[in-house]
Amino acid sequence: MIVGAGLGGLTLAILLQRSGIEYQLFEKSTEIKPFGLYEQFMAIAKPVNHITLHKAQGMRRMGAIDIEEHIERSGYSSYVCSRPDLYDLLISQIPKSRIFFGKRVLSLVQGDNGAQIQTSDGGVYEADILVGADGGYSAVRQAMYETLKKKGVIPAADLEKMELNHTTMVGVTRPLDLDKYPLLRQQHKSFSRADWVIGHGPFTWGYFSLTNNRVGWGFGTQILTEELQKENDTSRSSDWGPESTQALCGQIQDYEVPIGGTMGDLIHETPRDSISRLMMEEKLFETWYHQRTVLIGDACHRITPYSGQGPVNAMEDAVILANAIYEIRAVNSENITTAFQDYYAERYPHAVDQLKFSKLFTMLMAGQTWKESLMRWFVLSHASKYFQRRNYAKTLNYRPQASFLPQVPDRGTIPILPQKPSKRFEEKQSAARLAANSALIASTSGFVPTTATATI
Repeated sequence: MIVGAGLGGLTLAILLQRSGIEYQLFEKSTEIKPFGLYEQFMAIAKPVNHITLHKAQGMRRMGAIDIEEHIERSGYSSYVCSRPDLYDLLISQIPKSRIFFGKRVLSLVQGDNGAQIQTSDGGVYEADILVGADGGYSAVRQAMYETLKKKGVIPAADLEKMELNHTTMVGVTRPLDLDKYPLLRQQHKSFSRADWVIGHGPFTWGYFSLTNNRVGWGFGTQILTEELQKENDTSRSSDWGPESTQALCGQIQDYEVPIGGTMGDLIHETPRDSISRLMMEEKLFETWYHQRTVLIGDACHRITPYSGQGPVNAMEDAVILANAIYEIRAVNSENITTAFQDYYAERYPHAVDQLKFSKLFTMLMAGQTWKESLMRWFVLSHASKYFQRRNYAKTLNYRPQASFLPQVPDRGTIPILPQKPSKRFEEKQSAARLAANSALIASTSGFVPTTATATI
């Protein structure tokens, strides 16, 4: 059972589908909002080569984060797409019979024979393994931690609240009239134009140009004062409603953007139901599994999205967990625990590295304290290449793949970190080759006498 149809949960479901492993996917929402696979992805994404940073006063260019050299180092371009487009693409790969909507988890019971969940509609479901992919406020994690807390075996740090330093509001416009935004037509027809503006006080804003002449925009607020902290602590206990979102849209409508016009212009071109406000919390939990339950994505590591590493790490979790589950021969508690241990041993160190990288990138893109401003000036003016090569190295050389599918070729100059091969997949491949050779010998031996007889 997978609880949570986010990007991590959907990716895991797709991989289990490809590996032939039975699964069910439960999502508390009653529907999914529009939030060869490679070719389909390329149709919704645009390559991005750099992100330009500007100072709000006069739109002065401060510097750029160069992503183009990633092509040589990794062998692949970096792409940007809207989250709703990616969501739609992933969910289209999963049979509708596997997804159950309107299933909010209320309780979790597990033991040596499996895991059982009860949902808000009175449903009860059981499976050998339960995967909590249900986000930063994971109901699965909370239920699992409550059990561990009663046993007195949960680290104190896991029970502390998540660190909140930033909030953001994001949206995706309708297709824009390029006559009003000629810079999008002239300079960035094939590539995404990406700009980010460092504003006054706690505010930053920016955008990426997307396919179909759309723009994905964002507006960030850094929590710098006790007043803002108190306001957002209150908001954490309830969802921001449309009135709150509308009020913020009104406050920022006159902020200028580098492609011409204002944030208000972009907001005006954005459907109201595609505007979201988010808490950008950070936390790396230490406990990722217990008995038959395991966590992935924001449920076990909450990473700010400025570097794009939140969704990426959730999908990497899904790949490694799918590999570990694929290796299970006999379904019992011992083998499942071993699979969870293997998953944790590989993913936890990389989550630590990515959380550090995310903090640095967030400082560069949105930090507004005097120390962060000074660091940004130094990096952009004197150490941009060094900063990027040093901090992107661990991202570019770590490229996990599903061990039970054909491997993507390595085309870059940076050596890829070695990946644990699948013994089960190798055995299947060997058996398939042996069967093919046997069939070839049988067909050849049957063909030769027939030919000889015909010739005679």
